[in-house]
Amino acid sequence: MAIKHFSSADINGFADRQRARFINSLSGFKSANLVATIDEQGITNLAMISSVFHIGASPALVGMIIRPTAVQPPVKNTLKKANINDADNKAVPRNTLANIKRTGVYTINHVSADIYQQAHQTSARYDDAISEFDAVGLTETYIDGVAAPFVQQSQLKFSLSVREITPLTINNTILVIGEVSHVLVDNIAVKDDGYIDIESINTAAVSGLDSYHTTTRLSRLSYAKVDRPVQALDI
Repeated sequence: MAIKHFSSADINGFADRQRARFINSLSGFKSANLVATIDEQGITNLAMISSVFHIGASPALVGMIIRPTAVQPPVKNTLKKANINDADNKAVPRNTLANIKRTGVYTINHVSADIYQQAHQTSARYDDAISEFDAVGLTETYIDGVAAPFVQQSQLKFSLSVREITPLTINNTILVIGEVSHVLVDNIAVKDDGYIDIESINTAAVSGLDSYHTTTRLSRLSYAKVDRPVQALDI
């Protein structure tokens, strides 16, 4: 196998989009999710987010990273970023973040192989008055006690109440942590031991910025202990 070596200087020399695709590919397969919110005027919003991750089970906390609300001028030396004046930044609308701050509630909806193209299309910059649900042909659905919409076509979806919003000074992205309040999932996916078989409901994965994948399970494995080898588990 031929190995190609990229130094930080090489990567910093990439064009912006090339560098974004390259770095986004390094972390491998990521979850594909639609984050749904609603504003105070009742306009719904749907955003494709691949940076959703587990934080803890007790309480049930899920985090996600939202891109900066301002775009800074390009800087080759990342150590200089802290010296950029806010006046140099260009404001970028982030309706998802704004809605979460105002309402305190949002939903995360797994993207399946059936809707991945519609999900990807939500990343287009629609006008604030246009709901991505309507624009891409997905359907809003609601449950009692949750103001934010769910994506009807998603087979695994859950609502969250915001618990913490933390700006990350290193690159101005925002960490949003929510506590899970309700989970809606196809009954066939939930196993007796609590495992959710997301492959059985065709949940998709994403790599880079624009490559979508279905998955094939290798195996479930037993809890690792020092005095015994791992064993394959029944699904």
